[in-house]
Amino acid sequence: MDSSEIPPSDRREEPPAASLPLPAAFLEFLGENGLDPTLYSKADAIPRYIRLKPGTESRVVAEIECELKCDLRKVSWLPDFYAIPPEIQIAGSKAYQQGKIYGIDAASGAAILALDVQPGDHVLDLCAAPGAKLCMLADMLGSTGSLTGVDVAKHRLAACRTMLQKYSLGDRSRLFVADGTSFSILPMNSNLGSMEASVGIEDTGSIFSEWTSKRSWKDRQKSKKAKAADSPHPSSTSEPELIYYGKDSGLVGLQKRYVLCPSTNAAACTSGYDKVLVDAECTHDGSIKHIQKFEFWGWKTLDRRVLNVERTGNLLHLQLGLLTNGFKLLKTGGSLVYSTCSLTVAQNENVVQQFLSKHPSAGTHILLHAFIWKLLKIDPAGSWPCRSGGIQKTLRFDPATSQTSGLFVAKFVKL
Repeated sequence: MDSSEIPPSDRREEPPAASLPLPAAFLEFLGENGLDPTLYSKADAIPRYIRLKPGTESRVVAEIECELKCDLRKVSWLPDFYAIPPEIQIAGSKAYQQGKIYGIDAASGAAILALDVQPGDHVLDLCAAPGAKLCMLADMLGSTGSLTGVDVAKHRLAACRTMLQKYSLGDRSRLFVADGTSFSILPMNSNLGSMEASVGIEDTGSIFSEWTSKRSWKDRQKSKKAKAADSPHPSSTSEPELIYYGKDSGLVGLQKRYVLCPSTNAAACTSGYDKVLVDAECTHDGSIKHIQKFEFWGWKTLDRRVLNVERTGNLLHLQLGLLTNGFKLLKTGGSLVYSTCSLTVAQNENVVQQFLSKHPSAGTHILLHAFIWKLLKIDPAGSWPCRSGGIQKTLRFDPATSQTSGLFVAKFVKL
């Protein structure tokens, strides 16, 4: 998952790349996980990656190069991606402010490409914030299908909403503040279209009208109470909160009780999502740029957010829960990509292995209502600068091999 838990006051451009003076506690973490500390000396050699809005490439490359005062080096293995020097800042540029470019690591772009989103697909991004992946998914969908983004932190999901609107990609999107391990709302696809016939004209209070950013007094009061409670994460029993839906998302005119109705496992098999991305929360140790920021935030913050033993244990439980629930929400024949930007085996291969051990594979006895999985080969990876993961058909990106942040990628299909 992209860098998370960044306080608003700390949201700034990344510091210039440099070799990191890693603290003893982090070196111990790397040693316990069999990771090479010298990877973090490559900070000044890893480029920053940007993605151009599809269709604008031929017109704006020279313009952006002139504004940023650097060359845009096309990433040959990833459409619409360009590499720029790591010290270049983009947030103040007109190209960024006008929605022509956004920053996203090439490895993250590869994970999205692995999902093979097709026009007309119903797509779920189960850990959507901060939004660059969501924008790329929306671009791939085009003017058909639907995109549902879920994140546990409302302020971070609000940033996703801003990005979708900025890049004019939100028309077919829905955004839910929810616990990704228990989220169970299905897409509004053709199988649910018959519900429209039962919409009551008189019951206007429970029908979705076109979304507006203007909140009612009731919503404002609810928001104040939530802030007063000072709870950054809703409990698993909290109802999902819909904070955005586009005009073509299929919700306008429908009764809320149909849209927000939790699904059953059987319903998901026939009416679930075609594609699910689970780019799970992790320790972010594979993102050198993220680790680099702790020089500014303080290494004690790293101890609290990354190295805390209790938090790491909770992360492993969370990652397995996200993968399991994402797979439940797939329709039969649908595919899921699981990824993290951690370099550790514990958060990647071990999580995948735990998931596989709890569910029958395509080659075992098929149980009634069981989820039958199969790991898929990621076809485009033949031309990608990555290496094989510790489980067959999984992939790993890392600074040394790929000139990107670290990323683990596994792809499943539901049979």
